[in-house]
Amino acid sequence: MTGDGRLERLNGMLRRRGFLLPAFEIHGGAKGLYDFGPVGGRMRSRVNQRWLDHWLQLGNVVELSCPTVTPYGVLEASGHVGEFSDFMTECTTCGEASRADTLLEGHHANPDALKRDELQALLTAVNPTCPSCNDRAWTTITAQNLMFNTTIGAGDSGRAGFLRPETAQGMFTSFNALHRHFRERLPFGAMQVGKGYRNEIAPRQGMIRLREFNMAELEYFIDPEAELTDDLTPWDGRPMHLLSDMEEPAVMTLFEACKKELIRHPTVARFMGITHDFLVDVGIDPARIRFRQHEQDEMAHYAMDCWDAEIQGSYGWVECVGIAHRGCYDLESHEKATGKTLRARREFDEPRTTVIDGWTINGSTVGPTFKGLAGQVKTAVEALPKDTSFPCKITLGNDEVVEIGQEHVKPNQQTIKETGEWYIPHVIEPAFGIDRIIWHVIDHAYHETEKNGEHYTLMRLASCIAPVDYAVFPLFEKDGMGDLAWNLHQQLCGKPGIVSMYDASGSIGRRYARADEIGTPQCLTVDHQTLEDGTVTVRNRDTGEQVRIHPDTLLA
Repeated sequence: MTGDGRLERLNGMLRRRGFLLPAFEIHGGAKGLYDFGPVGGRMRSRVNQRWLDHWLQLGNVVELSCPTVTPYGVLEASGHVGEFSDFMTECTTCGEASRADTLLEGHHANPDALKRDELQALLTAVNPTCPSCNDRAWTTITAQNLMFNTTIGAGDSGRAGFLRPETAQGMFTSFNALHRHFRERLPFGAMQVGKGYRNEIAPRQGMIRLREFNMAELEYFIDPEAELTDDLTPWDGRPMHLLSDMEEPAVMTLFEACKKELIRHPTVARFMGITHDFLVDVGIDPARIRFRQHEQDEMAHYAMDCWDAEIQGSYGWVECVGIAHRGCYDLESHEKATGKTLRARREFDEPRTTVIDGWTINGSTVGPTFKGLAGQVKTAVEALPKDTSFPCKITLGNDEVVEIGQEHVKPNQQTIKETGEWYIPHVIEPAFGIDRIIWHVIDHAYHETEKNGEHYTLMRLASCIAPVDYAVFPLFEKDGMGDLAWNLHQQLCGKPGIVSMYDASGSIGRRYARADEIGTPQCLTVDHQTLEDGTVTVRNRDTGEQVRIHPDTLLA
């Protein structure tokens, strides 16, 4: 059974079986906020852990956990206070707020890339209908910052802050601790999974756009001048669907895309390959994955290059992962804001000799002339270029202007031998929207059929992220079968990493159907033969095949 109504039936099943539930529903709920229920909560945890394990295989990545409440200064330095906005307009009839680019999606190829004036002109020309009341009366477009405000501390001493819009900034501000941990050797990475918060103007499409969401990000610090050794061999023979900023859509390997300079850094290409492997591993159909490069006018304020992993599902193509080359933007911004050094050191193959040719003060004349300002004069003079002519006027640190004559200075030439230099690392960042990925995993796994004349749902979830590993059924709760089944369930629950579900309600067929609906890979049935020889029936979810085994093989 497919076709019309599939999305509604899927969403109904997710709610009925405890995958995804409207949050705070008994109080009327709130747009953009959902609960992961008793089934979905476990699935989300498994996807998170699978993501962590996937990146830990690199061998030079560690996990952090940073606060979600972030001081104002951190997000001011990162650019979020000034840049993290969407364009909003309101219906003057019903008061409903809408994102301007969303209203105009059918009238421009990429309205998200338009500037406010361009959006306003298009909105005026199109004058779309309001999604709430169907009227056509809109306010002037304004920029709405998406961060949730908060105060850190009580009373007048409280500091302004925000709920974090991304997990990244805590990893950037922890750079020096990470640098020490890795014995000051790059490249290395830090990652975390956790909550992000964005006060979306108009949340829509269920799990696709949320106000509180689950995300997973990796910040990978690299030396921009180091020899590039990223190995693309694992993906050499696997063409991928690429939508480049400058080229027509193409199917090519990551190696070919790097050679043609469509992908501008091999680490970005490598992480695109690792991302593709992760998505397929958790159950995304590889035929419905593509990578789209951001256009230049679409790029985030920090990005030098960015590729989105987009997944096709019931809502069309949706961005689920962004893989960005952030350059040195973040570390440099936090350096400037704090005066703290966030740098790594590279050693030269051979020492370099540098001759510094400049000026310094003549102490015998500067002291009597400038007295208490002599120290400031010395600093200012030594900053002057060699071709400076005297007399000249210079401004001191206290904004006082003084005139320096030829008698106040003398040549200053120094020869410095350097064995290395300090530099600001660049960052490659894969950022995953966990909620969007989970939605598409479910969407791709959800299958509808007819069975014995009735509607039947089968969820073909990958076993690594299925919320329940085993469903244990007694054929009947009598003659000791119920006790044996419950004991087997308890033993399975005692195994690390295993989740078992006990179900003795209704016919065995109904119980199989409930297990299939939440994607349980195997069902174990205790029956009359179990009483005789201890074996149980094991039924495979996808094939329906049944075999008898002794439970000890599962418990070993």
